[in-house]
Amino acid sequence: MFAVFEDGSHQYRVQRGDVVKVDFREADVGANVEFDKVLLCQTDADLKIGQPLVAGALIKGEIVDHPSTKTYIQHFRRRKNYRRLKGHRQWYTSVKITEIIPG
Repeated sequence: MFAVFEDGSHQYRVQRGDVVKVDFREADVGANVEFDKVLLCQTDADLKIGQPLVAGALIKGEIVDHPSTKTYIQHFRRRKNYRRLKGHRQWYTSVKITEIIPG
């Protein structure tokens, strides 16, 4: 069983037990999250495709962590005494999918 849902203009294909990184949410670790914009849901024998959403479908998850990645942007021009170093940290929320309700 798998499902495709939309969150923050991104689409994610998930199964039960998957850990997915979504945009940052102000919530504590261990809190429950629900995604109701389900675009596609497939069970063992049935495939439901939403137009645009699957009615009654719901994906439940639990927040696992709030990781971040830092990237560095460096500009350099030789012989011009020009060096710039700038950093950016992008925050995410890791969510473990606990249940998929096909609706």
